[in-house]
Amino acid sequence: MGREVERARLAQVLDGLGHGRGAVVEIVGEPASGKTQLACGLAEAAARRGLPVFWARAPRSAEGPFRVFRDAVGPAGDREASDPAVWCELVRQRAAGGVLLVDELHRADPSSLEVALRLIRASFSASSSAVSAVSAASSSSSSFGLVLVLVHRPRQSPPALLEALDLGVRADEIVRVEAGPLGATAVATLVDGWHRPAVALHDGGPLNTAMASVHSRANPDLTTASATALHAASEGLPGYLRLLVAAGFDAALWPDRAGGDEPRLLREAAPLLAELGELSGPARAAVRAAAVLGGTFRPVDVARVAGLGSRDGLTACAELVRADLVRPAGHGQGLAFRHPVVGHVAHADCDLPFLLEAHRRALRIADERGGSALERARHAEHLVHTDGAAAARLLVEGAAQTVTRSPALAARWLRLALDSPPARGQAAEERASWELAHCRALVAAGQLREARTLAHDLLSRVGPRLTGPTGDESATPTSGLPLRAYAVCADAERLLCRYEEAEAIARTGMALLQRPLPAVLSAEATELIYAYGLVHVLRGTHDQIRPLLEEAARARTEAGPSARAALAVLIAFCDVFSGDTGRAAPEVARCAALVDALPDGVAGRTPDVLALLGCAELYLERFPDARRHLQRGLDAATGGAHKHIRAHLLLGLTMIDQWAGRLDEAARRAAEAEELARAVDAPDVVTLATAMRAMTLVWARGRRHTEEAVALAARAVDTAALGRGWWATSAISLLAHAQLLGGDPAGCLRTLLDGGGGEGLPQVQPAFRPSLLALMATAELSRGHGTEAERLLVDAEADAGRLGLGLQWACVHRAGAQLRAARGEHAAALNLFERAAEAFRACGLPVQHAWTLIAGSPMTLSVGGQDAAFEVLARAEALARPCGAALVVEEATRIRDRLAEATRPGEDAGLPSVQPTTEHAGTELRGAEPRGADFPSPVEARPAHLRSVLSEREREIADLAAEGLRSRQIAERLFLSHRTVDSHLGSAYRKLGVSSRTALARALGPAAPAGSTPADRDFAH
Repeated sequence: MGREVERARLAQVLDGLGHGRGAVVEIVGEPASGKTQLACGLAEAAARRGLPVFWARAPRSAEGPFRVFRDAVGPAGDREASDPAVWCELVRQRAAGGVLLVDELHRADPSSLEVALRLIRASFSASSSAVSAVSAASSSSSSFGLVLVLVHRPRQSPPALLEALDLGVRADEIVRVEAGPLGATAVATLVDGWHRPAVALHDGGPLNTAMASVHSRANPDLTTASATALHAASEGLPGYLRLLVAAGFDAALWPDRAGGDEPRLLREAAPLLAELGELSGPARAAVRAAAVLGGTFRPVDVARVAGLGSRDGLTACAELVRADLVRPAGHGQGLAFRHPVVGHVAHADCDLPFLLEAHRRALRIADERGGSALERARHAEHLVHTDGAAAARLLVEGAAQTVTRSPALAARWLRLALDSPPARGQAAEERASWELAHCRALVAAGQLREARTLAHDLLSRVGPRLTGPTGDESATPTSGLPLRAYAVCADAERLLCRYEEAEAIARTGMALLQRPLPAVLSAEATELIYAYGLVHVLRGTHDQIRPLLEEAARARTEAGPSARAALAVLIAFCDVFSGDTGRAAPEVARCAALVDALPDGVAGRTPDVLALLGCAELYLERFPDARRHLQRGLDAATGGAHKHIRAHLLLGLTMIDQWAGRLDEAARRAAEAEELARAVDAPDVVTLATAMRAMTLVWARGRRHTEEAVALAARAVDTAALGRGWWATSAISLLAHAQLLGGDPAGCLRTLLDGGGGEGLPQVQPAFRPSLLALMATAELSRGHGTEAERLLVDAEADAGRLGLGLQWACVHRAGAQLRAARGEHAAALNLFERAAEAFRACGLPVQHAWTLIAGSPMTLSVGGQDAAFEVLARAEALARPCGAALVVEEATRIRDRLAEATRPGEDAGLPSVQPTTEHAGTELRGAEPRGADFPSPVEARPAHLRSVLSEREREIADLAAEGLRSRQIAERLFLSHRTVDSHLGSAYRKLGVSSRTALARALGPAAPAGSTPADRDFAH
């Protein structure tokens, strides 16, 4: 897998052998890079061609002279067996016309190595003779008539071999094939194949079908993110990849742990364990001591932990370097294993008595040197069951230091500390604080359901009095532990999108605070207020929380500058969300200055603040600042930390990338956000991420994928409850765009009215309301309802005027231009199209700029002529092509053809009716021709066999709709969701070429029920 280039080069060598040309092939690479696998592939290819194959592997220990070639071609017989020249000639004779593979040549005995060198030199001589072509006989007698494949590790090979091979490569006499790292795609495909028992992996021996069952248990759901993490951890080397998969790789714990399945790791590591078994006794002790120390280690520390003297320890470390098990770490920092998993295998191979004593010695060294809490905790983890309370306290200290970088590791350490018996006299409050820290670590690691369960359990015990670990009650706590418990529990509920529960819990905790708030807020009170505010913001009830946040901001807080910045950002976000841009703009700028002044270490502890700030700037259309803060938060939320926040940050960056025309990057980010949201079980975030991905794919893939995108967005929104805050309303707006793009304006209107809270869209974000009202106006225009479109545009213009945001005005101007175009006011329409296009250009939205140019091109034709219109379309294509916006390019081609047809001599010079729809902030909408309810579609006169183009489900739903049933009524009758009904109905509209239920009824035959109005038939609320 992933070796196509290397395999093709080896196939060329076999082709040459078929024409009588031998060769020497060198296969080199790092340990675990798959060199043997490449050699096996060559052997199999040769066997398929009917060529003889000879195989030898240098033994791990000396077993007599010429052992390598004796195994390959058999004994020398009666001939002199101690002369390398004799063996060289014997090998050439017996392997002539075939392939001789020598694996692990760096381990060969000196006599076998001398034979290999003679064979290499013989290949040089044969090549020179062939080139000289002295005579046919001499050329034949001196030809090198076999393929000699030498597989070795350069770091462990003797200098004479390296020199000979390098000389041959430089002289173009030797074919060098390097087994480099596999790419990320190859790693993902390879690991995914291990799910299936039928797919196995070659590694110089029989097919390893066991890997399929190992991987299916260790990694039941391989995602793009986990495959990427495996690729990075294995460095693309297949051997290490196998070890990590066998161990049950967990990216959140790497590189501190390979995984949780040490028995399987050791079974898969048999070749590596054999390599360790070749070491001398002191070196074996040293490699285990190095594994205990971990990371980068000093030889003197290895000697102490291994119980060796200084000189013996240095000698043992030198042996490990020669064996290429450890390597210099560089810059005088000591030594490190050639790959971390080698150290994990060595550690897993230690017997328990050695392990306990070695970790005690390593802990003493760390104490003497003043090592970090993290370093001490790594050793305490192995001593917690023997050294008890002291080890538990070290684990808690280490967890506090690593929770930002590796929260899963912190959660593991805290669990171990809590499982150990409490120290004599340990206060119940301290124990409870450990539990609280454990909940926080689980939240940061994305283990939200477990965190929620533990937080609720803790909250049930933390109140006016604390219950100790033995059941006795301690004194009333004087700390803010109950406030922190309420805050953590509310956070867990909020991140699981359980907003009602989160609000109720936080409100209960708020009852413990003094009101009005004191002049100085404790850190615990500040944390609870912030958690309470976040719940309201995500519920969309920011107006209810803003007074409390302002009161908290006026007080001094003991929580430090990061907490003050967090409160300020939350207040500013409330202003942005409510559409009060006049107050929000300067506040957001002030907050940006506060956050920018925070060091990375401080800002990284609160990536949610960076997410809120970036989203506020995004809504205010400050795209460079938004991208900068969202990316800083993303950089901080690494190593498995804050998966939920990482998903939020990715969604913000997806929106920005989509607007900026970076469609491939937008699709990648949306897919990663969706994976993360599924991993932490956040359904609303999954919904929005899926809808964003669908819209991005339509932009990039074009009209053919419209139906697929509508269905994808509809399935996503089906899982979101209406009125659940801005996650759901944002996803619903994307679905509405997709429906209009797919030719279902009635479905677009239904979706927005249902999800936005009815007329006026009171439940959508005010910062986006003008563009969504403009979208509804465009939908009404496409249905021939000009009066309703005009009413909606009046509201949109009023909202846009209050906001003063250029992008929102651009959307409104574009919809207004479409209205004027429909009225025949070409000059006024062109003016508005040009204003909208310039606004999109100024905002840095090339795809929207291009889309608007296309929308206005018919007006350009009317006012400026054909050349001007074609020049506008060419500009649009030039903008869209670098972005990969296939939809825009397709639309430009379609409109150009329409314009050319309209101006062809002898044809009606009237303008084609072209109505590209208005996009909401970078999503994609189709140009739909307006068709009034009084003008029948051409499809309405077609024969009844039109039904055959519909699927069975589409016919069933279309018939019920034609009878006058509304979407919800159809959904109840067929036991479907109403959005699934809308999706099928939209598909039927597209296939039949209709845009209303009246036209649908005509196309299908049955008349609508008597007494129903056109509005009844066109809307299904």
